[in-house]
Amino acid sequence: MSVRRVLSRGLELGRSVVQLGFAKSIGRVTAKFRTDRLRAGPALRSVQPRAFLPARYRYYRVSLRGAAAQLQAAAFRRGFGGGPRNRAALLAFGLGVGLIEQQLEEERSTSRTCEEIQAVFRQRKFQTPLKPFRHGYKLDDYVVGKQIGKGSNAAVYEVAPEEEETSPGPSCCSLRSFPLALKMMWNFGAGSSSESILKSMSQELVPAAPSALKRELLPDGHFGVLPKRLSPHPNVIRVHRAFTADVPLLPGAQEEYPDMLPARLNPAGLGNNRTLFLVMKNYPCTLRQYLQRSSPGRRQATLMVLQLLEGVDHLCTQGVAHRDIKSDNVLLEFDSGPEERATFVHFAPNRVFPAAGCPRLVISDFGCSLSRSDRSLLLPFNSMWVDRGGNVSLMAPEVASAVPGSGVVIDYSKADAWAVGAMSYEILGQTNPFYRPVGLESRRYHEHQLPALPPSAPADLQLVIQVLLRRNPSQRPSARVAANMLHLSLWGRQLLASRDGVAVKKLVDWLLCRSAVALLKGCRGPDGTRVEAELQRCFLSNLELEDLRTAVGFLLHGQHQRQASLPPA
Repeated sequence: MSVRRVLSRGLELGRSVVQLGFAKSIGRVTAKFRTDRLRAGPALRSVQPRAFLPARYRYYRVSLRGAAAQLQAAAFRRGFGGGPRNRAALLAFGLGVGLIEQQLEEERSTSRTCEEIQAVFRQRKFQTPLKPFRHGYKLDDYVVGKQIGKGSNAAVYEVAPEEEETSPGPSCCSLRSFPLALKMMWNFGAGSSSESILKSMSQELVPAAPSALKRELLPDGHFGVLPKRLSPHPNVIRVHRAFTADVPLLPGAQEEYPDMLPARLNPAGLGNNRTLFLVMKNYPCTLRQYLQRSSPGRRQATLMVLQLLEGVDHLCTQGVAHRDIKSDNVLLEFDSGPEERATFVHFAPNRVFPAAGCPRLVISDFGCSLSRSDRSLLLPFNSMWVDRGGNVSLMAPEVASAVPGSGVVIDYSKADAWAVGAMSYEILGQTNPFYRPVGLESRRYHEHQLPALPPSAPADLQLVIQVLLRRNPSQRPSARVAANMLHLSLWGRQLLASRDGVAVKKLVDWLLCRSAVALLKGCRGPDGTRVEAELQRCFLSNLELEDLRTAVGFLLHGQHQRQASLPPA
């Protein structure tokens, strides 16, 4: 304890002596601490100090200021009578409680600092990359280009607003001519009324903007039975327009999806006359297409996994589980400048992607998502007819192994984070270990069966992947904690260098330094792109002391394991 701290405790001891008075007997003071009559006052902290206090000190987590002072006052009185052993014991115990109190005060200060940083960065809203446009609530408001994608329930076309002039131009300028994408859902059993279509396909509207739907399409002017909408996030797709219209005969429809057309366009078709259309930003390619033609570097791979975790954490905090995370449902673009973005072409077989910079990853396709207004992400599983979600290969163990029954509930709070861990193998240039028919089954695999990650991958990224793929969800970190681990790995290596752990003051200094850097840099990161700047803003706007401590604990434990596995010098 410093000299200043000792003097402070001495002054506090003097005040306690005056308050208690010399007339009280020492027996009453000591009896007060031998019984349970020491009442805990109002809580003075906002978080549990589990990372800094042993369990045996939990009794002294509240009202410690009075406890320390009174114990030291009792020790002072013992100085006028009693044996030296008792005086030393009481004084040492009082000083020990004072040290615990000091840690709690530091923790309260750190917690307040985190809350202030969080408030500052939550006021800095993420801006949509598209400029707003006035029209677009009907199909005639768009010029439709070529088909750029097709899935199990929709086809995607490149489009441009009718008011903007579009020129064919070279194929490399496709994104300039058609900056938007139109997703046409396939409607088999939802009927042809707008109300039934919106109700049946409501999950597709989870990432919809507030102005995506016209007010006359909504019951009572709001979403009604439709799920809660997500707030904007740089790593989650944004639906700018959603409307119902008659199914048109678009380019390639007769060849690509004839059975999905209505009978008026194809006599053998099974689709209904009207369906749902979604207008979004046009992205150059999916993550799967990118990885087939490019190999991310060490830092790029870490940043890509970090973006997925930030997107998943945003979904979880807003009560949404995607339930279909896979590389086909992650869109990608580079953000180094308009010249570089224009070089990307959909499905170009010989296109080489630029190696500089990090691509921005965006989670899309919410058709299988689960949204809860209470943000619990708990799904009652009382029947085999309850939908667990899509993507059986990348279904988390707790979801895949669930057996329906009375009172059974599936918890999706860490399911998407598990899928990100499995996808990370693909980002590191390896085959996803859970892709069938030769891959592992998530309901039966053991952690030692997971294939080894490439040695060139960063050690902390390997650790994050390993802990994300733990079978037991209670031992698996949340997406927020896993993201914090990568943030610390990228920008907080000096914090983890000490063998004595991470001191509170060092943690506060580092957080303040990162906040200053993020505010000074603005929307551009160290590499000149927005990706790293967006990630740092995500981290600071979601700053929670306990999550950060848990991330530090995982990283330090991983360091100790790696050091223990090294051969002796």
